[in-house]
Amino acid sequence: MSDQSRPPLPPFDREGALSKVRRAEDAWNGRDPAKVALAYTEASRWRNRDLFLTGRPAIADFLAAKWAKERDYRLIKELWAFAGERIAVRFVYEWRDARGQWFRSHGNENWAFDADGLMAERHASINDIAIAEAERLFHWDRAGVRPQDHPGLSELGL
Repeated sequence: MSDQSRPPLPPFDREGALSKVRRAEDAWNGRDPAKVALAYTEASRWRNRDLFLTGRPAIADFLAAKWAKERDYRLIKELWAFAGERIAVRFVYEWRDARGQWFRSHGNENWAFDADGLMAERHASINDIAIAEAERLFHWDRAGVRPQDHPGLSELGL
């Protein structure tokens, strides 16, 4: 284990996979691109929708632009499957654009980790749906982690 390791480490058991998913959710809800990028290997490869990125600097730049556009961003992730060094998640996030239009974005991610628990690959497919503000389901304080008592995706019927 190196000084950059991010436990839990692969191979993942259910508890470790659940922990990895929640840690990722919490980090992304914190919206700090430089901090979030540290969870990925130096040469991490990403596909996010139609974009292909490689490396921490590209990831941090992408996240900074993402969160500048996606205002009041709130994310919930849910474990879908895991085996060895791989984890699959489904996620939903809500956000509004500069005009005030709210969206709910639904997606799936496939993750592969190195031996130190850093994400080496991330493949994300995402679809956006415009919603009315009254349809929002993710209600917690501005930037920050989802409270433990806030329902998850399955409980919300998503």
